[in-house]
Amino acid sequence: MAYIQFLGAAGTVTGSKHLINTSETSSSKDGFQVLVDCGLFQGQKDWRERNWRDTPVPAKEIEAVILTHAHLDHCGWIPRLVREGFRGPIYATPPTIDLCGIILPDSGHLQVEDAAFYNKTNKSKHHPALPLYTEEDAHESLQYFKPVAVGQTIELSAELSFRFVRAAHILGSCMAEIALTTNGQTRRLLFTGDIGRVVDHKVAPGKVVHSGPAEGEAADVVVMESTYGNRLHPVEDPMPELAALISATARRGGSVVIPAFAIERTQKLVFILKHLMESGNIPRIPVFCDSPMAIKAVEVFLKHNEEYSDDTRSMIKRYGSPLDWPGFTFALTSEESKKINAVLVPSIIISSSGMVTGGRVLHHLAQRLPDPKNLVLFIGFQAPGTRGFTIKSKSPEVKIFGDFVPIRAQIAALEQFSDHADPPEMLEWLRTFRNRPEMTYLVHGEPDASGQLRDLMKKELGWHVDVARYLQKVEFA
Repeated sequence: MAYIQFLGAAGTVTGSKHLINTSETSSSKDGFQVLVDCGLFQGQKDWRERNWRDTPVPAKEIEAVILTHAHLDHCGWIPRLVREGFRGPIYATPPTIDLCGIILPDSGHLQVEDAAFYNKTNKSKHHPALPLYTEEDAHESLQYFKPVAVGQTIELSAELSFRFVRAAHILGSCMAEIALTTNGQTRRLLFTGDIGRVVDHKVAPGKVVHSGPAEGEAADVVVMESTYGNRLHPVEDPMPELAALISATARRGGSVVIPAFAIERTQKLVFILKHLMESGNIPRIPVFCDSPMAIKAVEVFLKHNEEYSDDTRSMIKRYGSPLDWPGFTFALTSEESKKINAVLVPSIIISSSGMVTGGRVLHHLAQRLPDPKNLVLFIGFQAPGTRGFTIKSKSPEVKIFGDFVPIRAQIAALEQFSDHADPPEMLEWLRTFRNRPEMTYLVHGEPDASGQLRDLMKKELGWHVDVARYLQKVEFA
């Protein structure tokens, strides 16, 4: 019997993996099996440990992957899937493929670096500490990616086809519209991936991609993200507060550390900082983008100008490539990264990972968190269980590289920079549907967020909505 099974992002906000099986018998091996997204679990230890387990369905029995976008919690387990025996096509938009070509090898590289550090310092409970996958594993997986244009229909089997429609979350992001035929009946399934926000420079500042998501959808079953299901984005223009925070930190001789997702968030932020400097709203202090992906990611963004919003086109026309701006340094090597820690004058350091789960930002935070002159500024969602969540919650200390680091720096957060739609924005989009789906399953959210969004959708739309459970199967007769 055909079914959807939730192998990740059910009960948590990371690890997106949703299996579709087209079998019309009791044996799942008779059907075509496709995975929508293949992401890393992040956050709490019990979820992270699932990255080390094989998929409930053997990787070699999965015949294709449909990838909505290039964030690690949606694509970051692909190298492991290939390592476990997957050999099918991975369908994604061209920008998503280009970004995965950066983010997946970088993820493998960082995991090898972290394992080496823990082995050197004997600060891991595992002997030896091992990477989930390596940079070589990531490069190996890239050969299976297949580009699909937005709107192009791909026939996967006699029972299953799909096409991408824009999600407006990050560059290249899309929802997957899937046609599933069982017992002579065709059902329309919509997997949203992550849902982008409505373009408004005061509500969603610096938004790079098209406004969206695509309106006028029709679906029988919707599998929908709920990351911001229990919170509203502030409606105030964040620019005055951002300028005030940076200026105040510089006046007291401190530096600003901004943990930022290397894909899109960093590119968005550097343009905003450039604009604030050129307009005289913040001082001209050094800006360091410390991520091995930074230069390549900027190049990918400049390449895919078909994705730009009008604001992005205007900024690029006015300021040119960030790689050429005086006072902006993109640290590519570890040696260049280490030099940033020797800078004693006020500066702005943008570094990944955005949730402080790994990457070079750990070194900057370990050095600067104990000093009250400094500022740590969050501009993205922090999942419970991550270091970012601990720091943002203003705990007295946080564990970095096996040591507890005191948190004395100023901590601030600006929620307007999120690329996830909040409940009013999601309702605005859902009201454009041409039909009422038979069922909607909420994924990719913490339990409280998913539960509150479920209740809101039932009340405001009258839809049948449930919160997906880990390993739950939804069968189609």
